[in-house]
Parts: sequence; structure tokens; C-alpha cells
Amino acid sequence: MSKLSLDRILQTQGFGTRKYCRSLVDDGEVRIGADVVTDYRASIDTDGLVLQVFDEEWVYREHVYIALHKPANVECSRKPSHHPGVLTLLPEQFTWRDVQPVGRLDHDTTGMLLMSDDGPFIHAQSSPKRHIPKIYQATTQDPVTPELIALLLAGVQLHDEPAPLAALTCAQLGEHLLEIVLEQGKYHQVKRMLAAADNHCRALHRSAIGTLSLEALGLAEGEWCYLDPAQLALLAPA
Repeated sequence: MSKLSLDRILQTQGFGTRKYCRSLVDDGEVRIGADVVTDYRASIDTDGLVLQVFDEEWVYREHVYIALHKPANVECSRKPSHHPGVLTLLPEQFTWRDVQPVGRLDHDTTGMLLMSDDGPFIHAQSSPKRHIPKIYQATTQDPVTPELIALLLAGVQLHDEPAPLAALTCAQLGEHLLEIVLEQGKYHQVKRMLAAADNHCRALHRSAIGTLSLEALGLAEGEWCYLDPAQLALLAPA
């Protein structure tokens, strides 16, 4: 059991500064169950806590774990340069609680992006030592050939890597479409591997991380969802 003052709870959930959270309580904008709570110093049990703020329901979460179906032309940055940032697709409370992307997808790459405010989780998911497979669909400039697939499976040499990088699996899905599974997570890896194999990546989509897929989550482009413990377990190495 963990108890926190109500203003602290609101702050941890991303409703703003401590001062602003106190004003929300003072103004009668916070309810627990049917009761309006007007004392921001009240000690509240966070276990199973559900708040209503501005008549909107919020479940207390010590940390948030999110899957987002990232659209194209959105940057995985808290300070985007040329396109909107991914945080614009989420409630503003997540910005206040310092939710960050887990790794990055290029602005023109679509698909599954994990986000969280849990530092150890972000570090663990981003670490190449965990060997977490990621599944991509790549649209190629030139037709997919058996030779291309064989080369990607055998490994291609990138100019700044000490050893060739190989796909875990690679399969043709269409004349200009292949599915490639990687575990290294190097910078622009799919695009660079295709270029090293004398082809070119015209479009890229990440459909799954570990054994958690966008299809199973049912997320359309721009949609997001919280991940529960069972779904988080699917993010482990195969």
C-alpha cells in the first residue's frame, strides 16, 4: 500500500505543477468516486485509485507503458525540428510526466513505437544486449529477388560497423515488399542494409516488437494504448 497527498498524486500523473494541482483541488475539480475532494493535503491510497479530473476518469499509474502506431511525418523527439513530435498524439499529461519514446523511428517510418516514463524500462528495451527482435515490412525500389534475401540473411557490411549485419529472418511478401526481422537496432539499419545490398528502401513499417504486434493491439495509425503486464511480457527476447 502506498499513500501520497492528493496534490502530489495529481503532479505525478501529469496534471501540472504542484501549485496548479493544489488549485485544481481547491476549485473542486477533483473527485474520488462520488466525492469531491477539497483538501489537497489529504493522504490517499494509490492502490487501485481512480480519479475524476474535470469529469474525466484517470486511473493512477506509477508508470505508463504505451504502444503507439506512429504515422509518417512525425518525429520521435521531444524537440522536433521539421515535423510534429510524437507527444502531440498523446494527452498533454504525458508531456508533464516526461514520457519519452523508447528508441526512435525515422520521421517517414510508420509502425509500433513504445513510450514510457520508466527510465529502467526505456534503458532495458533500448539495450542491444537484450536481442529483442523487431519485425519490419520494407517496400523496395527494385524488385525483391532470392539473391537479395540470401544476401540479407548472410549479412552485409556497413561502412561504420566492424562486422557484417544479418537479418534474423527475411521473406518476400510481394514484388517490391519484404519482411525483415532484426535484433541489433542499429541506426537506420534496414535502409542501410538494403542500400548495401544494392537496393533502396522506399517505405518502412515496424509491425511488431518481440511477439507483440500492432495487429494484435488493433491500433490504427495515430492511435495508442496502455500496455498491461501480459503485453509487456511479450516484449522480451524470443
